[in-house]
Amino acid sequence: MKMLRPLIITAGLAATLATMAPAHAQGVIKIGELNSYKAQPAFLEPYKKGMELAVEEINAAGGVNGKKIELITRDDNANPGDAVRVAEELISREKIDVLAGTFLSNTGLAVTDFAKQKKFFFLAGEPLTDKIIWGSGNKYTFRLRPGTHMQAAMLVPEAVKLKKKRWAIVYPNYEYGQSAVAAFKTLLKAAQPDVEFVAEQAPPLGRLDAGSVVQALADAKPDAIFNVLFGADLSKFVREGNTRGLFQGREVVSVLTGEPEYLDPLRDEAPNGWIVTGYPWYGIQTPEHKAFFLAYHGKYKDYPRLGSVVGYTMIKSIAAGLKKAKSSETDKLVAAFKGLQLESPFGKITYRAQDHQSTMGAFVGKTKNDGGKGVMVDYVYLDGAKYLPSDAEVQKLRAPD
Repeated sequence: MKMLRPLIITAGLAATLATMAPAHAQGVIKIGELNSYKAQPAFLEPYKKGMELAVEEINAAGGVNGKKIELITRDDNANPGDAVRVAEELISREKIDVLAGTFLSNTGLAVTDFAKQKKFFFLAGEPLTDKIIWGSGNKYTFRLRPGTHMQAAMLVPEAVKLKKKRWAIVYPNYEYGQSAVAAFKTLLKAAQPDVEFVAEQAPPLGRLDAGSVVQALADAKPDAIFNVLFGADLSKFVREGNTRGLFQGREVVSVLTGEPEYLDPLRDEAPNGWIVTGYPWYGIQTPEHKAFFLAYHGKYKDYPRLGSVVGYTMIKSIAAGLKKAKSSETDKLVAAFKGLQLESPFGKITYRAQDHQSTMGAFVGKTKNDGGKGVMVDYVYLDGAKYLPSDAEVQKLRAPD
């Protein structure tokens, strides 16, 4: 009996160690994702559904490199400090292979810096500040969505066609709003040198005093308005602007407003004729979008929002990168993402080697109040590759990896 005891202990210890083995040894690739779910549910609930649909499709097709994908999500409380803490926990406790996510630009920047310090791959799905790919860009961070420069560059030609000289601007006073306004001003001034910016209102995110903001804009008597507000701030702004007649006889150019996350809640207050970026899911007839729409509607019995597309494409991007790298090791994944191509619901996209930005584009069109519901009309899809700086410009904007 004494001779057998060490063998029994060894067998038990082996069983215990097997249950503690890292995820990769069990045939699972862990994607750790963090986001502001409680703070921004309009975008991020559909976004999460998009991610889950992608994981389901990937695993049903056999996974990646013979391993199934596992998605682990955490809330970052819309706070940069919490985002870094959560990212650290995902890496150290959950032993994730890939880090992804973030919505707000300030949290995205915090995790971008964290990825650099930890030398860990990070795919920023949504945050729009261009510091993520340029000023604060680093070897380990890539970004999916078209950023503020790209979206401003798509809107400026339409703004120039209006031939308006006096512009007022309203934006949420944090990184995304500041980045969007800087890009719009620079590009509009270059295209129309006589333009004047006669008023700026920059309320804190989520704390818009709509009455005072609308009155201040009206007092400046602008010919046109550039709006960067979104979510609940946008709803308050539109309601108060309609009440006070701010938009009568004035053109409005607006980032994101055509996204159903933000246009649908406006209902019968939806404005007519705003020039916007957005997502007219109801009218996109391409084969790749039809396939995505049918899969999403089949699973959730609901129509997709732009968040759905972003979440879905982010996970598909990671899977494509892992397949190309034949590994989840950070350096191999970084190398694989440079020049990575894949099909998205909006068609083929490429992650540029020079700045790690994807070429996903956006739809530009006009808002219409269609029987008490806001929709986009006269829209066109603009390829993001055509709205990015040249290699020479990127070299000035971004430090080498």
